[in-house]
Amino acid sequence: MTDIRTILRSASHALGDRLEAEALLAHALGVNRAWFFAHADDALDPAREAGFQALVARRAAGEPVAYITGRRDFWSLPLEVTPATLIPRPETELLVELVLARLPAGGRVLDLGTGSGAIALAIAKERPDATVHAVDASEAALEVATRNARTLGLRVAFHHGDWFAPVSGERYDVIASNPPYIEDTDEHLTQGDLRFEPRSALASGADGFDDIRRIIGSAPAHLVDNGWLLFEHGYNQGAVARALFDASHWIDVATTRDLEDRDRVTSAGLSPR
Repeated sequence: MTDIRTILRSASHALGDRLEAEALLAHALGVNRAWFFAHADDALDPAREAGFQALVARRAAGEPVAYITGRRDFWSLPLEVTPATLIPRPETELLVELVLARLPAGGRVLDLGTGSGAIALAIAKERPDATVHAVDASEAALEVATRNARTLGLRVAFHHGDWFAPVSGERYDVIASNPPYIEDTDEHLTQGDLRFEPRSALASGADGFDDIRRIIGSAPAHLVDNGWLLFEHGYNQGAVARALFDASHWIDVATTRDLEDRDRVTSAGLSPR
């Protein structure tokens, strides 16, 4: 039988990533990564090693680690993810920070295209006083989000439907979204992890702005006076995103850069009616 240290070294070489190898082995053994430091010399029985190698093979074929393990942490929350949901990414935490900075005490917030529920659940965790609603067009994604809320003990009202359709008549202090924003013909859709993620959560028309235009156009009917709309977009889309806001309806239009100094989130306030 082979010891843990050797198995990890071999898998790290095969994947070109030590952290991914550790994450997969931790998942296969049902332990945390710290366990490896105390058990590096332990031998792994052939059956469990074979199970781990099967996971390594899946990752080597390109399948995202998050889908293999069924988990991705976001805002310190352990979330279930499946191929029905977009994989939450660290840069989206900027959107959560900006929402929290604008959400008044006892406020109402809407997360459009919630997927795994990452954004809505992060907000609910930080602001238990807020009323948090979340919408997604995918029933399968909402099932995942609902399980995440139940597991974490967080209160979010989930709605099934297309963007604002299931919350007709509702108004919010803040509307947030990480919508599809990749161009339909972008070659990245056929590369890396994106190959495995739901295309409907990634691509949005010839220029990537089809869904963002719909959200901006419909948001005023669902915001209170001086309410805020914030959405994530690509690193090269900030200028176009800002230009989509009609100056007669919106104020304080701005784009915030992420930790890599790239355009990431555009926000705008609704002018008082």
